[in-house]
Amino acid sequence: MIDDRLKVDLNQYLPLRDVVFNTLREAILRGDLNPGERLMEKQLAETMGVSRTPIREAIRKLELEGLVVMIPRKGAQVAEITEKDIQDVLEVRAALEALAVRLACEKMKEEELEDLRRVMEEFRQAAKEEDVYGMVEKDVEFHDIIFKSTKNGKLMQIVNNLREQIYRFRVAYLKRFNYYKVIQEEHEEILRVIEEKRVEEAERVATIHIQNQEKAVIQLIQEEEKDE
Repeated sequence: MIDDRLKVDLNQYLPLRDVVFNTLREAILRGDLNPGERLMEKQLAETMGVSRTPIREAIRKLELEGLVVMIPRKGAQVAEITEKDIQDVLEVRAALEALAVRLACEKMKEEELEDLRRVMEEFRQAAKEEDVYGMVEKDVEFHDIIFKSTKNGKLMQIVNNLREQIYRFRVAYLKRFNYYKVIQEEHEEILRVIEEKRVEEAERVATIHIQNQEKAVIQLIQEEEKDE
């Protein structure tokens, strides 16, 4: 039921249109609203207990973000995750990760290395509890620590522009629990080469880490297409 996936927090100190937008956006990013799922204004308004106006405004904003598409004679639906989308976004991210670890080898401080170790342990705990969203959040935090350690504001800005799309891929990736061990091992390797300040090896390991994610998510999409 769509009702179970859309919990509106009306206590947020935000205009209603922003609350509705944030709720729908979060549901899409977390995979609670599935790629290809239709977004019917009337049903969403009834479910969320609001008028159709903030729903309509939210859908327009989601379309601008690329999370929703308008289909002739069908209306709005959650944007599909295509192989081309994955290849385009993760190709860019692989280059950004390689740059980030290169700079991190030069600039990362001991307290930031400690933060990476802490987050890796928290990732292991989330995996033990089969907490997909906990693993996703810790994966995000791990990479954010590396990016922030570069002290390069422009790099962070570019990464933030890709954040929503990358988040969707992370959720799809980690919903298959057998992948979490690969991520753990790759995170350990990334941490090790940064600690040892092995720049070329850090770039290689970080690039492979993203390429493996790309292959895994594409494989998931292909499997789902076969099942349809």
